[in-house]
Order: sequence, then C-alpha cells, then structure tokens
Amino acid sequence: MSLSLSARTDHITQAEIRVMTIECEKVGGVNLAQGVCDLGVPREVVEGTVEAIARGYNNYTRYDGLPELRQAIAGKLLRFNGIEVDPETEVTVSAGSTGALYCACMALLDAGDEVILFEPYYGYHLNTLLAVGAVPRYVTTRPPDWTFNPQDLEKVVSQHTKGIMVCTPGNPSGKVYSDQELRWIADFAKEHDLFVFTDEIYEYFVYDGRTHRSPASFTDIRDRTIMISGYSKTYSITGWRIGYSSCQKQWADAIGYVNDLIYVCAPAPLQLGVAAGIDRLEASYYSGLCEAFRKKRDLFCSTLTEVGLTPMVPQGSYYVLADATRLPGSNSKEKSMYLLTRTGVASVPGAAFYQSEAGRNLVRFCFAKTEAELEDACARLRRL
Repeated sequence: MSLSLSARTDHITQAEIRVMTIECEKVGGVNLAQGVCDLGVPREVVEGTVEAIARGYNNYTRYDGLPELRQAIAGKLLRFNGIEVDPETEVTVSAGSTGALYCACMALLDAGDEVILFEPYYGYHLNTLLAVGAVPRYVTTRPPDWTFNPQDLEKVVSQHTKGIMVCTPGNPSGKVYSDQELRWIADFAKEHDLFVFTDEIYEYFVYDGRTHRSPASFTDIRDRTIMISGYSKTYSITGWRIGYSSCQKQWADAIGYVNDLIYVCAPAPLQLGVAAGIDRLEASYYSGLCEAFRKKRDLFCSTLTEVGLTPMVPQGSYYVLADATRLPGSNSKEKSMYLLTRTGVASVPGAAFYQSEAGRNLVRFCFAKTEAELEDACARLRRL
C-alpha cells in the first residue's frame, strides 16, 4: 500500500476568489475579488475586546460560546429577525459563519444526502457539502433579479434530498428573497421533509426600501431551519472568525458537539467584543452602514454601465455580477484575467458560482472598499 491523499481532497481546491486575490497581489492591483471589508471596526467592538482581554477572558469558553454573546445574539434575533430563541440551548457560536455551516452539515448530513443550491451559489456552500460527502443539486435562477418558481424546485428533488440552502441577501447575486419566494421554499421544505440551511451574513446590507426576512421567522418551518450568520461583514472583522448558528435544541446539541471537536471554541475575547457591539451600537449604526454601501453600489454600478459591463444591480450584500460579454476571452476566467491585466482590477470569474455554463460571460466584483479605493477601481475600469 502506498501513501495517498484522502478521496475527499478530489473535491477540495483553492477557491477562485483566493486565486484571483493572489493574481491581484502580483500586479499590485485593486482587489475587488475577495469579500474583505476594508472599513474600520466600530469603536464599541474594539473597546469590548480590549476590556475582555484586560479582565482575563483568554481561556477556553464553553463549546457553544460565552453566555454574554449567546444572550446578545438571542436578543438581536428577537429584535431584528422576529425569532425567539433560548440562548442556553439554541445558539452555537463558531469559527465564523463558514465554520458554523460546516458543523451543521457534519451534524445533520450523511454521505449521499442531497442538498439543493440556487445558482449562482457561493463556492464555500458547495465545497462544504462536497467535503462532508453530500450531493449538490442545482436550481439555476434567472437574471437580472435571479428569479425562480416552485416548478424549478420540484424538478430537482428526489427521495435522497435532505436539505435546501438559502443565501439571503445573496453572494454573489445580491438577491434578497421575497416573502413569496420564501413561502415557496417553506412549503417545499415541509412537503419533502427537508432541512432549510440559511446564510444570512449580509442581513444588514439591503437596499431600495427592501427588508431582510429570515426563513426561520416562518413559524411552520422554524423547527427545520438552521440559521447561520455572523459579524464578519457587519463589523468589518473578517479575520476574527465569529459566527453562529441558531436552531432547535435537538439539532443544536449535535452541531455544538461537532463544533467542540473541530474548533473547541471561538476566540474568547473576540466573542465579548462582538457581544459589546451588539449590546452597545445604536440602530443608527446599521442604517448608516446600509446607506453607505448603497452609495458605493450606485457609484460602482454606474461605472460598470459606463464601460459596457452591464451590472445586475444587487438588491443586497456588497457584490455585483456583471455581464462581461464585451471582454475578450472564451470563458469567464480569461475575461477576468484580461480585466486584471488591462486595468489592474481583480474580479472573480462567473464560472466559480455555477455548475452550468450560465456563468461563462459573468464576473463578480466586491464593492466593500474605502471611497478612495473604489474611486481608484472606477478610474481604472474606465481604461476599457
């Protein structure tokens, strides 16, 4: 017998987002590929973390997080999402929302279980499913508003389907699911006895009078919904790795045990920093955040229109998919590389978000940048 990699590594490769980040570094360009928010961390969050370190919160926490953070999350879920949870048994703090999803999939899915993804999907959702041996099934949504209908769902369900993934607001599409669409998903999940996995990390980034609606706020699917979110984007702390899942105790116990096995716990003082942010920041912080990013969206999308890269204007999050048909190249990777070489602006090839060919003429940009960086990116794009 010779040494070899495990079979699961056949499905694990470096994300195209990271690949383009590296390519951007090589040319000293503007990185609009990776969703790294370059804004400042709120003072309340920093102060809460410093206080926690000074008070000696530097050891392991309980596997599902410190009580201060679990209670703060429960309060936020009630105020903002309209969901009442028990912070003692229904909230699990993990290593970012990515870690929370991985633990949920490890706890609730067996090899061969099918999970439905909406295309365009977030690559980490797909790769997490593949890493645990689950089988993705795809519903391709239709631009520019990324629509679907109940018949699209019925076409892909089978006796092996165990879950459906909902990312709202969406990455990379910026889609904010409507109440009607969420009702379709809820009815579908009940009829076929499915888990509903949600990624709501961009819940505070919604535009044009829209509001974020959590699938778990539909009481008839509360018992089957695994809500996942975090504060990496909201507080510009992507490197802190503080995320969480919320679900009923029967699922949360197993998710917490997997979290303990893989991560032990999220960083203790950073947990308290996030709790301080939740408890101390006023509502004006979140509305101001939304307005600031709407302005960035409008600036960037107007530039894309100006240079002939027609944007699918996002309803939420801070990403935009653009039509790159006018760029040379036979596929989206070649188009992204041409754009980087010509302008120094890094994007992500649309194929990174599709199993089908629907992404071959799309590229994705992240506009979560400082005003100066975004203005620089827009000026560079005008070289086209």
